[in-house]
Amino acid sequence: MEKFVIPIGPQHPALKEPGHFEFTVDGEIVTSATVRLGYVHRGIEKATESRSWVQNLYLLERVCGICSHIHSLAYCLGVERLADVTVPPRAQAIRTLVAELERIHSHLLWLGVAAHEAGFDTLFMYSWRDRETVMDILEELTGNRVNYSANILGGVKIDISSAQHDTILRGLDFLEERTRHYLEIIRTDAILLQRIRGIGVTTAEQAGILGLVGPTARASGVARDIRVDAPYSAYTDFPIQMVMDTSGDLEARFVVRLNELFECYRIIRHILDHLPQSALTTRIPRRIKQGETISRVEAPRGELFYFIKSSGGTVPERIKIRTPTMCNIASVLTLAIGHQLADIPMILIGVDPCFSCNDRSVVINQQGCMTWEQLRQYGIEFYRRHS
Repeated sequence: MEKFVIPIGPQHPALKEPGHFEFTVDGEIVTSATVRLGYVHRGIEKATESRSWVQNLYLLERVCGICSHIHSLAYCLGVERLADVTVPPRAQAIRTLVAELERIHSHLLWLGVAAHEAGFDTLFMYSWRDRETVMDILEELTGNRVNYSANILGGVKIDISSAQHDTILRGLDFLEERTRHYLEIIRTDAILLQRIRGIGVTTAEQAGILGLVGPTARASGVARDIRVDAPYSAYTDFPIQMVMDTSGDLEARFVVRLNELFECYRIIRHILDHLPQSALTTRIPRRIKQGETISRVEAPRGELFYFIKSSGGTVPERIKIRTPTMCNIASVLTLAIGHQLADIPMILIGVDPCFSCNDRSVVINQQGCMTWEQLRQYGIEFYRRHS
């Protein structure tokens, strides 16, 4: 029987970033799925090898605009461990506070995009309007609305004044009220529930096999959160309460992310009420001693993993990044099978994918090494065969 394959992407209204999916369908039902990534590969990991330890801090912030702070934090934690440097308590607390503000921003942004994919543009516009509140807070704290540059190696470059303290609390009060409203909508809107309830169900066992991380895993009953499993920065002093659900469908993923916002509000208030008194920075050597290390942090989408290797010089020998999208994207191909084609955009957005985070490496399945000319010729022949 002849297969009918429907391509989605790399440029498609259902995709905010480029990725190429192919879905084989029987009528409206998906029978198989494949994905090709790599369209926004920018060579960031290789670029770090020709920049100093300080310069890389600003480069790695630009792996992702939505979660720039957590990338710089993961990098700083690794470099500081290699350098045997202890960051002052106040700087640790401010790093954690900014990370939670960034999580609020990311979840509200995701809520709007997910609502848009469901055709609920009113929720999209309201949630993005309210997202401006946390972006204004971040701008007042750091001077930037996207790449915050709050971290430096050995600490932070910002402090929190009494006026900023009050601004943050007012913003949290407003956002908490709005989040309660959004949670009520998610639980009661009949049309939205038709798009998310019982769709893309993932059991805890499946989530373990697929290696899901972050809110996507916790919505399936998997207790996996780096802030709890391996606390970093100030999470030891300001512990979080893990938010989970057991339904495993798209509705559960909405509910988990919205309930996580309440936990963000709680921990930020806790930090502001008990902000330690100390310096903001400590000295760090220009040359990082030889060695290698890993750092794990909980990005808004899940576990972010950094491998950092130093040869004892002023630049790193190797930096490798594994983002949460790499762990979660395979589940889309599995969950798509058996669902209607119209459900695919919602299943994809349910894992909150970030292709620019993910697309940093290309694997060529060929033995031996290539010269630049051989690699160029390989590319010409590859695209000639597939054109």
